Amino acid sequence: MQRLILAAVVGAALLVVAAAAAAPGTDVRLTNDVGGGYVSAYTLATGVPYTDDVISECAIARGRQNEPAAEIDPRNTQVIIGSSNDYCGVYAGSGATDHPVPSGPIWLGYYRSENGGASFQSSLVPGYPGDTSPYAALAKVRTAGSGDPVIAWDAHGRVFMGSESSDDPSGSKKTFGDVWVGTFDNPGGEAGNTLNDGKRFVGSRIVEKGSSAPNLLGKFNDKTSIEADRTGGSCDGNVYFSWSRYSGNSTGGTAYFSRSTNHGASFSAPAKLSPGIHDIQFPDISVTGNGHVYVTFREFASNGQGQDALLYVKSTNCGRSFSKPQVITTFTPYDAEDELEPEATANGSKLDDSRSDPGSPEDEASTEQGNARDCGDFDSNCASGYTFFRRDTQARSTADQADTTNEWIFIVYDPSKPGTEVDTNSTYNTHAEGKGSQSGIFYIRLNGANGSHTNPVPVDNQALGHQVFPDIAVSGGVLHALWWDSRNDPTYSPARPIGNDAAGHTVPSLDVYASTAPASTGAWAASVKLTDQMSNPNFEQFADRTVPFAGDYLWISAVGSQTFGVWTDWRNTVAGGDPRETGDADADAADVTQCRTFSDGAWSGDTCVHAGGLDQDIYGDHTP
Repeated sequence: MQRLILAAVVGAALLVVAAAAAAPGTDVRLTNDVGGGYVSAYTLATGVPYTDDVISECAIARGRQNEPAAEIDPRNTQVIIGSSNDYCGVYAGSGATDHPVPSGPIWLGYYRSENGGASFQSSLVPGYPGDTSPYAALAKVRTAGSGDPVIAWDAHGRVFMGSESSDDPSGSKKTFGDVWVGTFDNPGGEAGNTLNDGKRFVGSRIVEKGSSAPNLLGKFNDKTSIEADRTGGSCDGNVYFSWSRYSGNSTGGTAYFSRSTNHGASFSAPAKLSPGIHDIQFPDISVTGNGHVYVTFREFASNGQGQDALLYVKSTNCGRSFSKPQVITTFTPYDAEDELEPEATANGSKLDDSRSDPGSPEDEASTEQGNARDCGDFDSNCASGYTFFRRDTQARSTADQADTTNEWIFIVYDPSKPGTEVDTNSTYNTHAEGKGSQSGIFYIRLNGANGSHTNPVPVDNQALGHQVFPDIAVSGGVLHALWWDSRNDPTYSPARPIGNDAAGHTVPSLDVYASTAPASTGAWAASVKLTDQMSNPNFEQFADRTVPFAGDYLWISAVGSQTFGVWTDWRNTVAGGDPRETGDADADAADVTQCRTFSDGAWSGDTCVHAGGLDQDIYGDHTP
């Protein structure tokens, strides 16, 4: 991957580089953690050489990345900034030792393209543990690990990258649960060459602190969302940030909101958006052309409380205050769930927990009263025998900030399709005990001016396959959506998880599809496949190689006729056998290559961490 360097001057500061409507091409890798592909963000911005143990490890890691985000610069569509939960530095400092120890950070990636997404230079947002560059002192955060990356550009060359924080830098089992935002600007200022937009790290600030407690039992902030006002009106330049807060042993989340009126230098006191609602997750922020701010989110029905529904709140004063939550629609969810049935390792030995991954985004409580949201091996084994990644119905929303005529918010979500319910004949279910279903992507247009909305309609009504993790973007009156799709899965059944046959054998099963529609009609065109290769999302790469994790979302961005989408991908994962279960004893084909020794009643950690078993990547492509 060649280093991206300054190109010719692209004209006036406010010039937007026009791009012809792009059809999907060859998939592009954003996470080049092989062959020296990572460079410090400080070096990228200044040209001054700098490296450290984390960057050196990231350059060879063949590690894991998920929950991608990517946004096109509205001033110059040649510039695209991407991110993900990046595990490339986890084994920093281990070198070529016989027993690599996972003691490094999980952090936000910073992936930069200056050629319209043809290639990316991989890096990390500054401030990670082990960062001693001059940028490190500008990162006013307190964490050993961060995730849930979200990205927004303003109209003045700044890009804002939001995150949740988890681990205690001292190494204790406490989790901080902070949320924070990092800011990058143009080193030449607003009038500088727009090819340098979002290149210089300005700093990061905590939006809200959690309370330190073991195992997420304190006040923990999560499920982030971010947007900036680019309307040119009275709210122009404001940065808006929303998240879900979890408290103690409560299973319910609450939506909160904060804003910055000084380009991310500080944020307002958090405001609660969902009073009286039991469980809210997945907030997403939209700004309409008149500067009004909308936050959509999902309500969960749980423990006999609440309902499965999409809701929204509205602000007409630049995010200072919001209306009460209003229900847009209810739905039958597609929330994969099973029943835990832990099993022993080979020889009756214990796992060597000291060599498992440090706290990471997937460490959110994955079980509730014996129910599992993901299934794998050993402690994560489920009674059905299936292996599958965590996923819940969620909503994503957007608005066209250039549209000053309509106050429209465009929403996609992925519930169970009505009429597809079947008996699973197992402990696995998607919405009710013993019941499975097909998931599909549905679309709604909300008219914020009067609260009316269109009826939910399928974006791409396929007879076969599950559709999950949708995202939507809009520009110039055109909608763009993408999602994961298993229509090409040879094992597909509404009674089973994605990529599982009846015996619990997993196969490559996911592609990314995309479609487009006029914003005025919502008449979706035939979908197009973006992925060059189908992936197996059920590889057991997490929690010491025992369980799969795919993240919680994909991402799409659109500026003018330039569009770009990103996804988590397993095409480079090297499959293998797990010696703790005598190869692939359960025949799930979900084990990854690993090397272990058995001593004193326990298995060692994986000693060949660079061999490809952990190679989970972020890829992207132009979309319709």
